[in-house]
Order: sequence, then C-alpha cells, then structure tokens
Amino acid sequence: MSDSQKCACEPSEVLFFPCSGGSNCGQIAHHAAVELHKAGRGKLFCLAGIGGHVKGLIESAKAAKVLVAIDGCPALCVKKTLDHAELPPRIHIVVSELGIEKKSGHLDFSDEELAVCRDRLAQELQAWVAGPAADSTSVS
Repeated sequence: MSDSQKCACEPSEVLFFPCSGGSNCGQIAHHAAVELHKAGRGKLFCLAGIGGHVKGLIESAKAAKVLVAIDGCPALCVKKTLDHAELPPRIHIVVSELGIEKKSGHLDFSDEELAVCRDRLAQELQAWVAGPAADSTSVS
C-alpha cells in the first residue's frame, strides 16, 4: 500500500462509531460522524467490524485515545456492541435524547437536527481535549 493510501483500520486518536439505523435518528448519527470525520475531528470507524470481532479493527480501536459512540435511539446498539467487545466509549450520545423525535422508517432529517447532534459531539470532543475524565461520559 502506498504512503498516500492508508488502511482504514489504522489507529487514530478519536474514533467515531455511529448508528446507521433505519430511522431519522440513525441517519443523523451517521451524518454527524461523517461531517466531523471530514472536518478532521476524528475518524469514522467500522462498528460492523467490531461486532464481527475483526482482530485488526479491535486492536486499532483499543489503541485509540477516545471512542465516541453515537446511538440513534435508546436501544443503544452502538454502545452495547462496543461494550461487548470490551471497548467502552469515552463519549456517548443518544440522538433521540437531544430533543429529536425518532421516526422509524423515515430517513430524512433537517439541517437543524443534524447541527444539534454534530454540535453536541463537537462540544464533547472539546471538553475531552480540555481534560478527559477517567470514566466514560454519557450525554443525553
């Protein structure tokens, strides 16, 4: 692999694990993570690989300084998947607890709803940079 092409499984300081579920909240979680990834605030990572126990992905996740779980709803699929792999998230938010109503089967969302999630994540990342807590931070 050339220097200009890096493996997506390489470790990073901040890894985003978003829900990508079949509701507006799942899609908001995913799109917020994509935007923060593009802005250089962290790296979008493969939750399916963690759930599938892919050794290289789990090792890269363990090497990260902060894991960010972005769940769409109270089912907490992202957090439960990370916990099952013994990868507790340092930052955890639930989109449906940010004042955004979950609409199952509806994938559309507004720019304002996306901004609520993205901005909350950015705030939590900034707080971590300023002084990370020893334990996971759960934000509702």
